Amino acid sequence: LKVAGAEAPPCGPCPRRAGPGWRIGGPSPRNKGVGRIMAVAAAASPRSNSGPPTSRGKGRFFDAAGKRGELQQFKDELNHASKEKKKEALKKVIQAMTVGSDVSSLFPDVVNCMQTNSMDLKKLVYLYVINYAKAQPDLAILAIHSFRKDANDAHNPLLRALAVRTMGCIRLEQMTEYLLEPLRRCCKDPDAYVRKTAVICIAKLFDINRELVEDQGFIEILRDMLGDSNPMVVANAVASFCEISTSSRKNYLQLNEDTISKLLPALNESSEWGQVFLLDAIAMYDPPNSRVAETILERGVMARLSHANSAVVLSAIKVMMKFMDRIQSPELVRALCKKMTPPLVTLLSHEPEIQYVVMRNINLIVQKQPQILQGEVRMFVCKYNDPLYVKLEKISVMVQLASEKSIDQILSEFREYASEVDIECVRRSVRAIGQCAIKLNRATERCVDVLLELIRTKVSYVVQEAVVVIRDIFRRYPGKYETIISDLCENLDNLDEPEAKAAMIWIIGEYADRIDNSSELLESFCESFLDEPANVQLQLLTATVKLCLKRPQASRDLVQRVLKIATDESNNPDLRDRGYMYWRMLSKNPEMAKKVVLSERPTIAEDSLMTQPKILDRLISNLCTLSSVYHEMPEQFLTADRKNLLVHAGADDDEEDERENIERVQHEMRARSQAPQRYVEESGSEDSDGGSRTSSSGSAAGGGASATAGAPGGGNDTPAPPPLRPMAAVLNEQTAGQNGQKGLRVAAAVVRGKGGAIGLQLMVGNFSPQPMSGWAVQFNKNPFGLAPAGPLQLPEVAPNGGTAQTTLPIQPNQLISGTAPSQPLFLEVAVKTNIDVFYLSIGYDLSAVLACTGPMPKDAFQQTWQQVPPEAKARTMGQFSQKVTPEMVSQRLRQYYVYTAAQTQGNDADNLYLSATTSNQLVMYCELSMQKSAVGVMLTCACKAPPLVPLFQSFVSECLRVRWQGGPGS
Repeated sequence: LKVAGAEAPPCGPCPRRAGPGWRIGGPSPRNKGVGRIMAVAAAASPRSNSGPPTSRGKGRFFDAAGKRGELQQFKDELNHASKEKKKEALKKVIQAMTVGSDVSSLFPDVVNCMQTNSMDLKKLVYLYVINYAKAQPDLAILAIHSFRKDANDAHNPLLRALAVRTMGCIRLEQMTEYLLEPLRRCCKDPDAYVRKTAVICIAKLFDINRELVEDQGFIEILRDMLGDSNPMVVANAVASFCEISTSSRKNYLQLNEDTISKLLPALNESSEWGQVFLLDAIAMYDPPNSRVAETILERGVMARLSHANSAVVLSAIKVMMKFMDRIQSPELVRALCKKMTPPLVTLLSHEPEIQYVVMRNINLIVQKQPQILQGEVRMFVCKYNDPLYVKLEKISVMVQLASEKSIDQILSEFREYASEVDIECVRRSVRAIGQCAIKLNRATERCVDVLLELIRTKVSYVVQEAVVVIRDIFRRYPGKYETIISDLCENLDNLDEPEAKAAMIWIIGEYADRIDNSSELLESFCESFLDEPANVQLQLLTATVKLCLKRPQASRDLVQRVLKIATDESNNPDLRDRGYMYWRMLSKNPEMAKKVVLSERPTIAEDSLMTQPKILDRLISNLCTLSSVYHEMPEQFLTADRKNLLVHAGADDDEEDERENIERVQHEMRARSQAPQRYVEESGSEDSDGGSRTSSSGSAAGGGASATAGAPGGGNDTPAPPPLRPMAAVLNEQTAGQNGQKGLRVAAAVVRGKGGAIGLQLMVGNFSPQPMSGWAVQFNKNPFGLAPAGPLQLPEVAPNGGTAQTTLPIQPNQLISGTAPSQPLFLEVAVKTNIDVFYLSIGYDLSAVLACTGPMPKDAFQQTWQQVPPEAKARTMGQFSQKVTPEMVSQRLRQYYVYTAAQTQGNDADNLYLSATTSNQLVMYCELSMQKSAVGVMLTCACKAPPLVPLFQSFVSECLRVRWQGGPGS
């Protein structure tokens, strides 16, 4: 898909997979077929001056599929002697096929209509045959004679091209042998339109039967057509080569100086779509020396910079950026950079969507060549009517363009943006000021002064973002700006976000010897230690130890209390391991503790905001594609068909090694995904500092995460949602088992994995004096029938603090109790070991038993919702914790298998109509109304099982952070 809306050629390539070369802003391949059907049907209809069709006439086509005997009526009309009657009948058949009605039984009658000279009739018949050829392969073969006859028509080139294109679109193995001769003949056709259609058909044939294309010499024919006299034929030949190379991961387009000399003349005469294909092909060429690179740029590439289409401009810039690495003259490189500036500035005047894509590309370009746009900072000043995504990207580009000459202007803009009403824009502006301080040494003091001004405004989110960036400034310039710590300490009450708290705690711990009341400040954070996120807990533990090493007399009680909480009361293995490590160092060797904890750390580098050089080079080679918008390698985000990597001619050894590693990992992933119903656990803490899942006490984590499990209606492609609840302690080591034995500590959580699979995440600790083994698990009957899908796989756990972790796959609808679910939901589980049997009660939320059914059709939801009487609908009101949009709510709920069926807008509120289905096929219908000007929300629910309503309300509260008035069920 191209960045700008360049029109696809009439017989352009029809890619079937999400390859990295797809562009932004072009037609969707999913809708292309339907759009083409409707377009041809409209073209085939007779023109009339009687005005637009009435709603009754339009409805006749779409309502005909529901009438009794309509297929017989179609049959009669298709076999009518009149061409006009046949045309009208075919239009009705195409309309019925477009809206999803099954008209495949009409295949023989439709194929009989091919025996005509009318192009309109042939187009409609060909569309029908393409759509139903897979369902009726034997009958499709019967139409071969007509296809071959049309492909040999001596008078009408449009008919020859249409026949070959249709045969290529019928993706049947049996069709290929009949396609070879007509295709070979069309490749040498005197009409250019037929030839350019034929070269695209070669790519389609390659996708069906690769060996046949190679054996029949079509690759050589395609290579010869690179020198065709018609530029569109050349452009389509290049497009076919790119598609073939991408699908086979082999470079069939072997570029050299002779081939490039054929492409450059075609570049000057091709359409904008063809120019993009040609420029992308030229960008794959590696010039042998500076002279060749200069010649190619001068002969045709630089002229494309003045093109009206943004895709052509960006493709030309990609070629220039790549070839500049080969040019040895610094003066010529500066001249080329100067020529690239005006077209990039011009692209910034397009609509916001194009602006965003261009600025994502500019962000990479200025990292590679900083002199480009260096004096054009004013073009990136945010306007009042810019969308948020454009403002955020402009701020990022301004940071990249910041220099000592422009820093005052940029800081003035950022200071103004920090007073905007949009919180995300304010946060990004404050963060950008800190990035400028890190990037420009001489401007740091001015940046710090601006940050202090913003801190004194006492606006909560401004202060919190400023604290985070000031921590980075302290790390970049240690011992230089510590005088502002007192201003930070005055705003401790405004800190409620985890990242800001962690940053402030780091500052207090790092400068504990300079802050008089550092002990009191850290003690205030310790009051809610167990309620804090993992990153805050880890930072608080380290800061407390730093305080102890710098001021031991004032912090002895505090550090003992924090270490005790971290080692005895915390379920986080990373926190507990770090606590044990600090405790042992402080008790055994305090001097060693000082060397470890108080050691000097490397400062943040000036280029820390830049992309790594090797990654930047690959992103530059992928300018004007999705890769340049995501700022990621293609293989990182291509999930539909990861084997389709970009083919890089002349890749160096490092890239070859990287590709081999990627292929090896992908092979392992495919092998795992091919195992039936394998549970894959993807959740985990992102806030921990890279600690292992196995504690330092000795035992390895268990390996039960790959056991089979049944997903409630899920598909293998559904990503795992982040867990709503962290692992919680469900058994203390002081709790006795069935025979009175103690020593087992268990933390557990019910989670969802990839494909909607359900799993029970377990972490066990052995605090008995003997090893613990012989693991087994059993569930009690429960309302949703949750049961283990395999054995509990845990290794022998070492005594006196050894831990292990695993994920037990769960299947629903197995141990059904037949009772209504309770509020809250919980599982009764028995865990057997070699020392005793222990009983657990594990809580979980409703999303654990919701099925991946997808959204309900709007009409079906509306019909059901209207049939529910008002007294059967439960209504509750509450407030969001912050302002949200309907899109945010819909996306969040979809992660947890609650799907949006419809969305409406009122004067005061936005309404979402949602549905969710449990694993035992109970459907929840609800209406979620959100105030536009406030954070108020109202949830109206209906379900055939009333006990599910309060459970769903609690789930919504937990998922969307809603506080209901009177609690769920009120």
